Amino acid sequence: MPRLAGNVVEFARLLRRAGLPVGPAETLAATRALTLIDLGDRDQARTALRAAMIHRHEHAELFDHAFALFFRDAAASRQAAAMAMLDAAKKPRPEPPPPGARRLAEAFTPPRPRPPRDEPPPELDAVFTASDRERLQAMDFEAMSAAEIAEAKREIRHLSLPLDLRRTRRVRPDPTGPIVDLRRTLRASLRQGGEIFDLARSRRISRPPPLVVLCDISGSMARYAPILLHFLHALANHRERVHVFLFGTRLTNITRQLRHRDAEVAFQMVAQAVPDWSGGTRIGAALAGFNRLWARRVLGQGAVVLLITDGLDRPREGEGTEALAAAMDRLHRSCARLIWLNPLLRWAGFEARPQGIRAMLPHVDAFLPVHSLDSLRGLIGALSGAGRGGARAPRPG
Repeated sequence: MPRLAGNVVEFARLLRRAGLPVGPAETLAATRALTLIDLGDRDQARTALRAAMIHRHEHAELFDHAFALFFRDAAASRQAAAMAMLDAAKKPRPEPPPPGARRLAEAFTPPRPRPPRDEPPPELDAVFTASDRERLQAMDFEAMSAAEIAEAKREIRHLSLPLDLRRTRRVRPDPTGPIVDLRRTLRASLRQGGEIFDLARSRRISRPPPLVVLCDISGSMARYAPILLHFLHALANHRERVHVFLFGTRLTNITRQLRHRDAEVAFQMVAQAVPDWSGGTRIGAALAGFNRLWARRVLGQGAVVLLITDGLDRPREGEGTEALAAAMDRLHRSCARLIWLNPLLRWAGFEARPQGIRAMLPHVDAFLPVHSLDSLRGLIGALSGAGRGGARAPRPG
């Protein structure tokens, strides 16, 4: 029994390092569950541990992989290795690793011990110097290293996006509400012999408007799109009525994929659904397709649209900017606010010289940068205002 409890504790630590919320309560429940089953049956042990330690359906697949790696069957491993050698010639390319494989590999790798330092650390004069956290807030995503991008992704998960509340047509019972509910009043009077002793009241429900995001994933946005996907994933999992579309040469709806709570699984599903990552850009065709197929479905009740692109459109030969301007005009008239987020605004001397940008600017309510954590917080401040507030878009020319 002590050895069994020790194995369960080590397995729980492995799951925590892999990102699963497994605490002491789950560990004790798992130890208790193993005493109630036949330990010789591997399937019973896996089912008992999963029932005691996993609370969300999306964590089950990662748990199964961790269980298979931690509680290995020597005979099954040798048989699997032999079958893999026989099937190697039949498989031209290896299958992609399952979601969470990278985190499991990192969880199985023990942390490297820091070498002891005999000499005391040097004293640094931190006067008039900015901290790493403050420097990270203003740093351009394109200039970040891999470690700084990972830290920025962790910061993005904690950002919240407020939107002004809008009154809907639906009402809810409220004893101090301004609306007299005659139907409920008459229904209550029937229980009193037809006498009305009190008036039933209600109030209109207020809720944030829908948020629709159109994000450019072309080659010119390749450095910004992956990290902005973490921001969109956080929005889709912490807000209601969020619709996300990606476009390059075609338009793809990834709202369902981003609803998965595990970011790694969600991004793998997005990669399988999007065929034109880091390709060309056809902003006019993508917006026209959105207006034709999706605008009536998602643009309602004061919807706010975030258009994330650098505006560098590459239309087909013979096509001008008239189609792009018409698509932008229809999109602007179909929503309450259209906010354009452009990473090119990181340059102080930015001018609207490309024809695509000049065609789009007259049809947006706000023109904001999106190249750093500070710019994302500026977007939050712009969206928290009522109506069509925020930074107005400069007019070309």
